[in-house]
Amino acid sequence: MSPSSGSQPQNAVAAEKPDNTIVRAAIHPSLGIARVGNSVQTDGFFAGPEVVDPPPAQPGFYRDSVGALKRQAARFRVYGLNARDQVVQELTPANAEIVWQVHLANKKAAWYQFQIALDVPEANSAPVSYLRNMAIPDRDKLAIDPGSRSISGVNAGGGSNSIFDTGKFMGRAVYLGEIRTDQAGRLLVLGGHGKSASCDGTPAVTFANNEGWYDDTSDGPVTASVKYGGRVLPVDPAWVVVAPPNYAPCQKSVRTMWDLMRDTAIQAKMLAPPACPSFDKEIRPIFERLSNLQWVNMGIGAGFGWNGPNHFATTDWLKRLADKSHSSHELRRTIANQFRDFDRDSWSPTPWPWQYGDAMNVPAAHTPRQNVALSDTQLGFLGQWAKGDFVSDYDPSQQPCTKIEDVPLADQPDMLDRAALDFCLADAFHPGCEMTWPMRHKTLYIAPFRIKHADSGSVEPQYGPVIDAGVAMGLLPAGPLGPQYPGGLTRWMAVPWQTDTASCRAGYEKRYDPHLPTFWPARVPNQVLTNASYEIVMDKGRPLAERLAAFARRAAWPRPLGLKDGYQAQINRMITNFGDMGVVEHRGGPGDPEFPSSMEVEDLHAQVVKQIAAAMPEPDAAVDETDLTGIDKVRRFPYGLRK
Repeated sequence: MSPSSGSQPQNAVAAEKPDNTIVRAAIHPSLGIARVGNSVQTDGFFAGPEVVDPPPAQPGFYRDSVGALKRQAARFRVYGLNARDQVVQELTPANAEIVWQVHLANKKAAWYQFQIALDVPEANSAPVSYLRNMAIPDRDKLAIDPGSRSISGVNAGGGSNSIFDTGKFMGRAVYLGEIRTDQAGRLLVLGGHGKSASCDGTPAVTFANNEGWYDDTSDGPVTASVKYGGRVLPVDPAWVVVAPPNYAPCQKSVRTMWDLMRDTAIQAKMLAPPACPSFDKEIRPIFERLSNLQWVNMGIGAGFGWNGPNHFATTDWLKRLADKSHSSHELRRTIANQFRDFDRDSWSPTPWPWQYGDAMNVPAAHTPRQNVALSDTQLGFLGQWAKGDFVSDYDPSQQPCTKIEDVPLADQPDMLDRAALDFCLADAFHPGCEMTWPMRHKTLYIAPFRIKHADSGSVEPQYGPVIDAGVAMGLLPAGPLGPQYPGGLTRWMAVPWQTDTASCRAGYEKRYDPHLPTFWPARVPNQVLTNASYEIVMDKGRPLAERLAAFARRAAWPRPLGLKDGYQAQINRMITNFGDMGVVEHRGGPGDPEFPSSMEVEDLHAQVVKQIAAAMPEPDAAVDETDLTGIDKVRRFPYGLRK
């Protein structure tokens, strides 16, 4: 009987029969992100993003009842898979026996100094990366490692077996966080409260390598033992990173950590890129993210924001960009040519996306890595888009899934992986916000987005008093870029994190532009719309000219640090007062055609607003007059670049 008669061959029918036999399991997100906060209230936390386009939170959501910053928890789930690695169902205590295990550690003070990313050619011209705290021979005193904790069941946590509080720094106990489970038995990992201090009371003096200091960020493996249907299942493990706060939670950078890790997987042949990029999935996000940074950087706002020449985050612009006809070819090509290409562009700050790069220096280093470029995969997609080789699938009426439960079951693991990493940065690894340059090395992964774990009980070797590219990458596959130990990812970052965050500004060379280029405005804003200006915009009883002027006005986000008090005072104030910094949150617009339908506005304590007004003659000034041209962060090549 032929297939055209309506019957199908027996083997085709068998092939279509769903396989619901669970043979293994996997934890997702494969790399979860928690964030510190100074709230100490029991409910002073929230779960991090679980979809790539979450709805904006209500004003005030990110602070507790007394105004402290809530912690962001990383939530993990287990999915049961069949023999074809297809998702069959989520596994919870309702249908399986699950015991979670997490091991957090902070090893920054026992690791090496950050000077520059060690995998770029300019590393040979940067200062040497010696061990931090080299004068302390007992390195174990510098590593905050409380060991692993386990938990199971629903709504569990709160006991000594779930709190990471037994690790010590120079004999001082340090709380790194805790684990809980939610009402469905999913794992919640919470980090520290943003506590940073020195062992002898000395102040912080530099951006990344403060001797005698610790902080309570951390990272480590997340594993689970799972018994389903009477069988113990093999389980793909995960990792968690406890990072600094997100001061602009609605923002994504133009190149996210997901973009970078995806590019790493594609270059390593772990993933295959789509032959023909989707405009909606691959191209649209680049332009929307660039325009949305208008709320955290005044220069980007002028170029890409409301009423700017390249306000790409509008339906009209996106329709034009999605047009693959020949008549739009030159438009696409000229726009694609604006993005930085390392093989073409020098150290000029003008190519997009107007952000500093791995080899940033003041004065500008004569290298294209003075500023950042998109990933090779993103640039490849833009090249195809420019030629018209893309799927024109933009639909302005399409609404994204706003919670993970609305995502089809088969797509939930990938969505969780991407959502966690889409809100992390992969701009200048100088050193970065959540993670840094090792994340672009394939030796770190057992699968796309999934960190390779060191064997339990194994001991990482000592690498000597200095680390350089030869040590870091010459010891593969077993060196520091190979299988990871607890604390292995965050140890490359600044200690304490607050000093680097307070050093990450924009427009260091003000004679060019006081707002551009910038470091990480999607996590650490530069200029913001204040609540006072927003209230003027929303007051329709005021003259339109006054409201337009208020909308155009931006204030320097670092002003709670005391912009007249000097750099060292500012970085130390950030250590103690990081919870006072503004959170840029979503607000509705006034409805007039002269203004956007929604805005992002700085949320500050009323008391902090009063303190700023008392300390600054122009509290809403956009330009940060602090001279940072001589700080260590931007003086990476004191003897010039080696040829």
